[in-house]
Amino acid sequence: MKVDLTVLAIPGFIAAMAAEYAWQSRNPAEGERAGDYEFADTMASLSMGVGSLVAPYVADTLLAPVTPRTGRYAKALMGLSLAAAAAATVGDVVRRTRTTGLLRAGALPSRVSSSLSDRAPLSYRASLTGGAPLPGRAGGNDDDEVFTSDPSSVNGDAHVPPALRRITGGSAVTSLASAVVTVSTLWSAETAAKKLFRLSPLDLGTGPLAYAVAILGWDFIYYWNHRFDHESRWLWAMHVVHHSSERYNLSTALRQPVAEALTIYVPYGLLSLLGVRPALVQDARAINLIYQFWVHTEVIRTIGPFERVFNSPAHHRVHHGSNREYLDRNHGSILILWDRLFGTFEPEGQKVVYGLTTNIDTFNPARIASHEWVAIARDVFRSESWKDRVGYLVRGPGWAGARRA
Repeated sequence: MKVDLTVLAIPGFIAAMAAEYAWQSRNPAEGERAGDYEFADTMASLSMGVGSLVAPYVADTLLAPVTPRTGRYAKALMGLSLAAAAAATVGDVVRRTRTTGLLRAGALPSRVSSSLSDRAPLSYRASLTGGAPLPGRAGGNDDDEVFTSDPSSVNGDAHVPPALRRITGGSAVTSLASAVVTVSTLWSAETAAKKLFRLSPLDLGTGPLAYAVAILGWDFIYYWNHRFDHESRWLWAMHVVHHSSERYNLSTALRQPVAEALTIYVPYGLLSLLGVRPALVQDARAINLIYQFWVHTEVIRTIGPFERVFNSPAHHRVHHGSNREYLDRNHGSILILWDRLFGTFEPEGQKVVYGLTTNIDTFNPARIASHEWVAIARDVFRSESWKDRVGYLVRGPGWAGARRA
């Protein structure tokens, strides 16, 4: 059985953290320093690190029975997803028929003459749309119409039974959750390196060229997967674990996600189509992860001219920043060249504020791992259209926040 290089590197990780802590003790900061170790935060990060090592084995056991084509219960799960989607759709139709034409007390009709709205004072017109002026042309005529886009102007809450809302929302969550499991397990099985290597006519062997292709290829694919992790909420729900700490030291590198089995990604197995043996693909993964460990520190401020090509602590501090100009920047792992080429590079400037734009304020590993999944389920439950439900899952975290506001 092949040994995972990241497991072999664990003693080195521990020694490096001890060295970093010793340096901090000898060089205390005036006031609080984000790079300093905090016991609860460090324990949370180490717990997530251990969990990330165990999670693949647990996921294989739990998800094998529902993996399409091979799992005993795969068809049942797909049937559940379709049945729940149908139930939610029926609930949507019933809700719309109950709310059509029923207006909340004090609300304007949905159709408003623009001749009236255009002559009204701006402050009054703005109040009708929560602060935004009503649309319409200056000097419009009676044929111009304005439609309210605020669903709360319809008295849905009073005329839709709470049980119907619960059934519709619960069915929508069940449908999408089942679909996530089905799609992710199928994608993982069909894009595995071993499977794709059997389809390839190439074999690069185990020499320097094979390792170079594996390491460089993994780094390139990693850039895009890491970028997508920040641009799709489905993937962000898995990756947000790594960004949840408001500290930044080597222990933060070990705060790894545990739900990778529930995502889709650009398959690293594509390297095997180029003739890279699956064992080398795994070595490339390990080398990539080991490199990322050391960039999670404030002790090293710069690596000089090498920062033109390689990812560094300065570059990665930016990536972990919640400052507006630092959001979704510097996705590279070993090489920073990908960010420079594809327009996502940002140099370190102002002091980095670590963590999320809205921090979760917990050291509980279970909450750290699940909070974004719970938030997605809550948004899907409350949505009233499939466009919004799917959007809350696959569109960006920023879109979800703006839509919810």
